[in-house]
Amino acid sequence: FLMERKTRVKINRKEVMLAKLRKSCSCTPKKLKNFVMDFLPVLRWLPKYQCKEYIWGDIMSGLVIGIILVPQAIAYSLLAGLKPIYSLYTSFFANIIYFLMGTSRHVSVGIFSLISLMVGQVVDRELLLAGFDLNDDAPPALGDGSLQNNSQFNTTVFNLTIAGMNAECGKECYAIGIATALTFVAGVYQVLMGIFRLGFVSMYLSESVLDGFATGASLTILTAQVKYLIGIKIPRSQGHGMLVITWINVLRNISQANLCDVITSAICIVVLVTAKELGDRYKQKLKFPLPTELVIIVVATLVSHYGKLNEVYGSSVSGAIPTGFIPPKVPHFNLMLRVAVDALPLAIVSFVFTVSLSEMCAKKYAYTIRANQEMFAVGFCNIIPSFFHSFATSAALAKTLVKTSTGCQTQVSGVISAMVVLLVLLFLAPLFYSLQKCVLACIIIVSLRGALRKFRDVPARYHVNKVDTLVWVVTMFASALISTEVGLLVGIVFSMLCIIVRTQRPRTALLGQIQDTGFYEDDLEYENLSSVPKVKIFRFEAPLYYANRNYFLKSLYRLTDLDPNLEAARRKKYEKKEKQHLKKGDHTTANGLDIRETTLELVPKQIDFQALVIDCSSISFLDTTGVNTLKEILKDYKDLNISVLLACCNPSVIDSLKKGGYFGKDFGSMQEMLFYSIHNAVQFAKDQK
Repeated sequence: FLMERKTRVKINRKEVMLAKLRKSCSCTPKKLKNFVMDFLPVLRWLPKYQCKEYIWGDIMSGLVIGIILVPQAIAYSLLAGLKPIYSLYTSFFANIIYFLMGTSRHVSVGIFSLISLMVGQVVDRELLLAGFDLNDDAPPALGDGSLQNNSQFNTTVFNLTIAGMNAECGKECYAIGIATALTFVAGVYQVLMGIFRLGFVSMYLSESVLDGFATGASLTILTAQVKYLIGIKIPRSQGHGMLVITWINVLRNISQANLCDVITSAICIVVLVTAKELGDRYKQKLKFPLPTELVIIVVATLVSHYGKLNEVYGSSVSGAIPTGFIPPKVPHFNLMLRVAVDALPLAIVSFVFTVSLSEMCAKKYAYTIRANQEMFAVGFCNIIPSFFHSFATSAALAKTLVKTSTGCQTQVSGVISAMVVLLVLLFLAPLFYSLQKCVLACIIIVSLRGALRKFRDVPARYHVNKVDTLVWVVTMFASALISTEVGLLVGIVFSMLCIIVRTQRPRTALLGQIQDTGFYEDDLEYENLSSVPKVKIFRFEAPLYYANRNYFLKSLYRLTDLDPNLEAARRKKYEKKEKQHLKKGDHTTANGLDIRETTLELVPKQIDFQALVIDCSSISFLDTTGVNTLKEILKDYKDLNISVLLACCNPSVIDSLKKGGYFGKDFGSMQEMLFYSIHNAVQFAKDQK
């Protein structure tokens, strides 16, 4: 039977577009109100805030995150190649802006190790190109944009004309200039992606690519912190192969290790890891996570200050962290041009991590988020703070998990965390002067435990899917051994190539009938299947398009044990020989048979079927080459008196076949060529004479 298709109503696309344009361009008070409330979701949920039910959970989670945020912000400044004060600015503004614009109730947006690393790599490259020394212990040089103008900070000032910046600007000033320009451009990209609804870009970052990228970047982060752990002075490596170069420099200078830093690092790592393991083991009994990082920083700062570790043992310390806010400043346009390309992967990674974490929390706690609004939120979390000497931000998994486990109900907790950071910014920052850099490095390295534990999941991942494991390995090695940006690009390209290869060489099979049923399955995969006499059933498990056309034909000919082109050529050759014998007057054929028996001999004995059924259930679409391929085999098999029947075609495949002329001009033979199930096609083939 042939099912009738519904008649499609023709849509005037021009009128639809004009109607949408008129609707979007019209401005009414109601529409303006909805636009403002959509742009600032806080206006919707804050008036409905249930204070008695939510406030204590939000305060508790906000305080805990704030306590964790301060030491992490100071530590991650090492990754970004910037002073700790800028990390604190970033944490403060990101929490406030996401409170106003975010749609997730639980995500913790702020400073993130992978984003800090990507910012730091761009900053280091531009500092090197500008002629600055990347040695962290070089004298600080503050010019335009400095926090204080006293002699302690204003030591070595360069008169630079770099990328249009014609001003007295030192290393720190130029570094934060690069970081803010990069952050501003990344934020603009994210807002533009939101306007043009380009969130689908994130679909090309599979879980394997993201995990591999995070693990590879974690290896890079760990490598960059080794010199602080053991207190050696080596230049910050830049460019491709940074991981290998850094380890070579570390091993060459291992004899110069600072014993004080080594001992401090060993103690801090043991304490931090032990506390983390205990916290994980007893997290059900603990009402909130142990503030181990804060305790370590306070104790280490006191020991360093009163033990004079910097003066006596030469241990590297954080140095002065000024209080207060720097006057806002517009990022330099010429610097934006220099970092425009670097900002694109930064924008994509920042958005993808934020949206994926938001969706994870929304699914867990049964509410919805708006991915497009999340893109706007994270975009403005980059654009606005860039005027206030901040750098790029993203949602962070570890802090988000802590936030949810400590009773967070809404983003009011983000405001509480921002107030804790503000307290440090206004009053407590100078107290961290004597904090050793090796302590900060320990905090960073221990925070990478989750990403580095992915190595333990490789066997299980390999057992589930070998191709995904290969994508993870390639992305991880490219991110670690080349660079993070190149690693991300390699991962995306390689994962797409894997998909293409899998469609180029998909599974193919001949099907057999499940006994006493109308169902058919792969003859090589299942036992007790019976073959259908005089019928071959072929399955192709991929779209049929130009890239896999040849594989489709080769598989079909191999499994059916018949190449119609070769068979046709053999027959022509046989007929030619017969004609030659007849011309010579020989009434016997080349095989010694009477000419009357020739007709029987021309039918090849090896052809044991009269119908070929193609199971199209796995063919999602056909391109022009695919349609022509099916037309070609239809003609070739017809020349051998073998009928070709199609089964289980979806509507788009049927439309492609109709448009390609597969069923003829009037579709008259469509009922004898197309079937809605394999069993119907087989029954039709059996009924044929």
